[in-house]
Amino acid sequence: MTELPDIKYLFEPRSVAVVGASHDESKVGYKVLENIVKGGYTGDIYPVNPKGGEILGLPVLKRIEDIPEGVDIAFIIIPGKYVFEAVKSCAERKAKFLPIISSGFSEVGNIKEEQRIVEYAAEHGMRVLGPNIFGIYTAEVSLNGTFGPSRILKGNVAIISQSGALGGSMIGKTAVENIGLSTMVSVGNKADIGEPDLLRYLMKSDTTKVIFMYIEGVKEGEELISVLSEATRLKPVIVIKSGRSKRGAMAAASHTGSLAGQDEVFDAIMKQCGVLRAESLQEAFNWCKFLASAPLPRGNATVIITNGGGLGVMATDACEKYDVSLYDDTEILKEAFSEATPDFGSTKNPVDITGQATPQHYESALKAALDNESINSVIALYCETAVFDLDAFITLMKQYYKKSLQMGKPLLFSLLGGQKIEECIHSLKNEGVPVYSDVYECVSCLGSLYRFYHHQLGEKKPPEEYDIDYGAIEAVVEKARAENRYFLLAHEARSIMEAASIPTPQSYIAKTLDQAVTFAEKVGYPVVMKVVSRDIIHKSDAGGVALDLENKEELMDAYQAILYNSRQYNPHARIDGIEVAEMVEKGTETIVGARVDQSFGPVVMFGLGGIYVEVMKDVSFRAFPLDREEVLTMMKETRSYPLLLGVRGEEKKDIESVIDAIMKVGAVIHNCAHITDIEVNPLVVYEQGVKAVDVRILLKREKGGDMNE
Repeated sequence: MTELPDIKYLFEPRSVAVVGASHDESKVGYKVLENIVKGGYTGDIYPVNPKGGEILGLPVLKRIEDIPEGVDIAFIIIPGKYVFEAVKSCAERKAKFLPIISSGFSEVGNIKEEQRIVEYAAEHGMRVLGPNIFGIYTAEVSLNGTFGPSRILKGNVAIISQSGALGGSMIGKTAVENIGLSTMVSVGNKADIGEPDLLRYLMKSDTTKVIFMYIEGVKEGEELISVLSEATRLKPVIVIKSGRSKRGAMAAASHTGSLAGQDEVFDAIMKQCGVLRAESLQEAFNWCKFLASAPLPRGNATVIITNGGGLGVMATDACEKYDVSLYDDTEILKEAFSEATPDFGSTKNPVDITGQATPQHYESALKAALDNESINSVIALYCETAVFDLDAFITLMKQYYKKSLQMGKPLLFSLLGGQKIEECIHSLKNEGVPVYSDVYECVSCLGSLYRFYHHQLGEKKPPEEYDIDYGAIEAVVEKARAENRYFLLAHEARSIMEAASIPTPQSYIAKTLDQAVTFAEKVGYPVVMKVVSRDIIHKSDAGGVALDLENKEELMDAYQAILYNSRQYNPHARIDGIEVAEMVEKGTETIVGARVDQSFGPVVMFGLGGIYVEVMKDVSFRAFPLDREEVLTMMKETRSYPLLLGVRGEEKKDIESVIDAIMKVGAVIHNCAHITDIEVNPLVVYEQGVKAVDVRILLKREKGGDMNE
């Protein structure tokens, strides 16, 4: 196989070609070349256009074949129908990277042509960025190879955008927000180079301090999880994901030719990886700017200093929302802030230095907060008052922000007032001071820093190994596949649970009424009966279930009723028998599952089980593999988790056995290629142990096969 180039040369190219450079200033081919030239790129530049001549003082090559061999980047900006021939010519010149700005590929359904381009490029040692992109900017070599705004501030925030138009707009927005960029990469259709490739470079780049990604759909999900988990240990990674709603997901798919995936799964996996998911572009930019320069706190103790009680209460609410812990040692707070606080103020947290506070009071309070080793981060609030030296306060904020950086202690400001205050905020922002007009924006930034901080403290543990009989599982699966089924029957699913050492109710399959009576006596009344049929998936809907049968007479009546109901429901159904099982004791009903997600691969689930699971939708997800601690975190995210802790006098349930069950179903999905879905509902949890009462297992549908429902 041809060796592919080091991703380094995408970010640090020594030479670039612009295939489709235009003499027409209104064309994209002109704008890209203009940005490269005016952006200060000092490497070799080769414009290519059949007309030849000169553009922006550079001689224009008439053919791609005239480019010197070994060019690092060849931008392709020509109509889509000519791209493949251009790629072939670039291969002859041994180009390394091909950012294809041209559109008209998978985003409009032209998947085959896109695949042909990527496959040819790979065979000849080239990588494709795109197609359907706005280009790439990299501060490492001052290369602005985009058709976006020409003014880009150099800095340490890297942006990866799946949307070309949005990415180009973000370049302008970052300049307005005074956010310096280390790179801006448009990935477009992600036919070849995707987020994992780019992250591997950016997470080790000394220039990049924060990574921000705009994602519409996920490809290479398992690889993305692996790389993100590594990247977030080194620096903050912020994500905005569009396609959250059903309509949004459809729009994303049509726009980029990729699937958006289930948002709940995406959200859970981003948390699992330590990614900071922003709700809006403004929030993402706030986080980027703050995290790029903020020192990492040394602990969780935050103090709020305010001259307005109401604003202090709002900040307290925001701290609870964004998981920022407030310092509560009243004695130390009193000792630290008494000098700055009048008698009618409060040294409790929030520290209220009252509306009569002067800049000198703020200075005293800020000095006390920064000098106190028990305090790890500070939020300073100001409500506009009539008699206050704002100019002195501006000088003070700059001075103490600089001091906070030197001391390694996060300090943020939020100011509330009229036009003069807004002008003050704008001025301070341009000087890099973290100041906000909305207290929630302010605390949100500190919350993002603390989430990153806590992720650093967490220890990633290897997943446990379980004694699972995979040979027995494969035998069951192969039997079903031989019968052209994409699902397992109840007794087959139960045997999978047994092979994974997950307890199930005692159960037998009766072929006759006499057998049903015999098995019921063996199990012991009360019993449950269910129809066993490959043609009836939802047994309850068919009237194929009877519960709490107390004696022989009830069992005989139920047996006949189940057969009658099932035949009425589906006259052609093949009935393999009637399952007779023990009626399990009452416990806490949960749902446990695992499935192969179309974007992320193996995923596990936990939530409130029983008949209301579809209505309540109280479930949480994680990517597999994972450790027990992460499973417990997933469980705690559900509203129903407290039921396992014991309510109204009940004893605590066996949470460890639930974790075992989740890990085991995850392991089965992870290691058995033909199983796509396992759902245990309910998994009944007791004070000791669990029981998988109802198990549904689906198999992989063969492409073009006859495994029909």
